[in-house]
Amino acid sequence: MKIIPLSIPTPFYVGDVNVYLVKEDPLTLIDVGPKTPQAAAALREKLAQNGVQFSDVRRIVLTHAHEDHCGLAKQVRDEAKNAEVLIHEWETGHLFGRLAHEEHRQLMLRSGVPDTVFEEMKSLYEDISLLTDSLDVGDLKPLHDDMELEFDGGSLRVLHTPGHTPGSCSFVREADRTLICGDCVLKRITPNPILSPDPLDPSKRFPSLAEYLVSLARLRSFSPTLAHGGHGEPVTDFEEIFHRYVRAIDERQKKVIALVSNTGVTAFEVAKQLFPDSFDHDVHRFLAISESIAHLDYAESEGRVGVEMSGGVEFYRPN
Repeated sequence: MKIIPLSIPTPFYVGDVNVYLVKEDPLTLIDVGPKTPQAAAALREKLAQNGVQFSDVRRIVLTHAHEDHCGLAKQVRDEAKNAEVLIHEWETGHLFGRLAHEEHRQLMLRSGVPDTVFEEMKSLYEDISLLTDSLDVGDLKPLHDDMELEFDGGSLRVLHTPGHTPGSCSFVREADRTLICGDCVLKRITPNPILSPDPLDPSKRFPSLAEYLVSLARLRSFSPTLAHGGHGEPVTDFEEIFHRYVRAIDERQKKVIALVSNTGVTAFEVAKQLFPDSFDHDVHRFLAISESIAHLDYAESEGRVGVEMSGGVEFYRPN
């Protein structure tokens, strides 16, 4: 199976996104890049270097619905005369903005985020959401855990690997234990467990960090020989990165728990102390809050801290 990585520019601090061309019948793109003129031109040029045009694409598979991964899906699909677009049904970023719904506001306010700060972050993500064209639910086909994406030269097995987002998916070619794993595994940075409503009960938070650790262990169980991530170089030593991630998460857990005082602290207050240098910069504020909430949720689930509600806000205290 011929899997060709294509590096596509993004306007985000994370840098280029990796799009994967599976040059087999049916010709498939895994992720597509953001909806910017620069990304569209780069994708078109790099496909042409491999003898492919947008109109040749028969299937678009999305690892998850963040703008840098899914933004061009509609444009490519339209030029490809209605190629299939597949994504897990728990993803929402291709349907509406990241903080667009009332449940996002409620989850943030419950975490101690002032309403003015929420509105600032919501406004920022309204602008970022312009980097993807909305797709209707009827335009999509669902990815399911353990389904097979068939090609003439073999198949890719779908692995539901929630954590970075609730519907994040990875793909394994079991013949040679090659992974394509979106933002679940990145060589040089630890993926952020993004704050999301739980797809099964939007009034609750999705337990992103706990789910991420399960997903990471599941990927490890395949003993991958090569893992293609959503950004940066491929991973050739999965054991090394697995243990590095686990150490980093354990160290972050210790720092978060050390910030939990007897008088009680909110996730918003923890985020400001944990990330003082980047807290007020663009998307970093939302990422800092997401990271802090995820670690506090995980610590609470493990019995390391307790949480009490007061005035509609969660306060964490040592157990």
